[in-house]
Amino acid sequence: MHLFYTPDISEETYTLDEIESKHCIKVLRLNTGDQIELIDGKGTFYEAKIIDPNPKKCKIEITKTIKEFGKRNHYLHIAIAPTKNMDRFEWFLEKATEIGVDEITPILCDRSERKIIKLERLEKIIISAVKQSIKAYKPKLNSLTNYSDFVKLNFNGSKYIAHCEENEKQSLKTSYKTGNNALILIGPEGDFSTKEIELAKILNFHEISLGQSRLRTETAGLVACLTINLRSE
Repeated sequence: MHLFYTPDISEETYTLDEIESKHCIKVLRLNTGDQIELIDGKGTFYEAKIIDPNPKKCKIEITKTIKEFGKRNHYLHIAIAPTKNMDRFEWFLEKATEIGVDEITPILCDRSERKIIKLERLEKIIISAVKQSIKAYKPKLNSLTNYSDFVKLNFNGSKYIAHCEENEKQSLKTSYKTGNNALILIGPEGDFSTKEIELAKILNFHEISLGQSRLRTETAGLVACLTINLRSE
């Protein structure tokens, strides 16, 4: 079945935008009566049929609605420093979306090498991954935020910072309690500075380990995402 992203859908009939209409009619060669599936990115999954196969304004009719499709029992927010090589960060966004994440905040740290990101391109990558993995919930992607500002924001759940400094840390697998909301900080290639780690500890972030190996930033973010999802199954 073919899946389309329709964030503004609200009625029993709906018109796909020009890009999705062209893909539906010109590329997939679908026609009147053909069945398709839709997601709104807010948790609703739809089954529908084509009633007007216009390649610029394809009109569809909803035949079935499922609320809270694939809803998880926790909220996962990963704050991660974008990598110098943008391909690696885009890979993280794609795979984290496929596995399951609710919110992603790119953070600007003391040792960050990348200080500019293009949100529009990153949003497209997330939407593509949502469609690929049949997720009804689209992760929220925030603007690049200064680390010192971000860690002071309120969060209703458990807060963690993953870093490489050698001290006594619990593993995320051990520290995380199933079903809890989680916020996890992942640093840049050069790791968080000591000052950043100390600030996080003052603000009640728990220091965690993601394993014995030294991981790349994007790999660490993915391991954190996977650990929370596996623990919550």
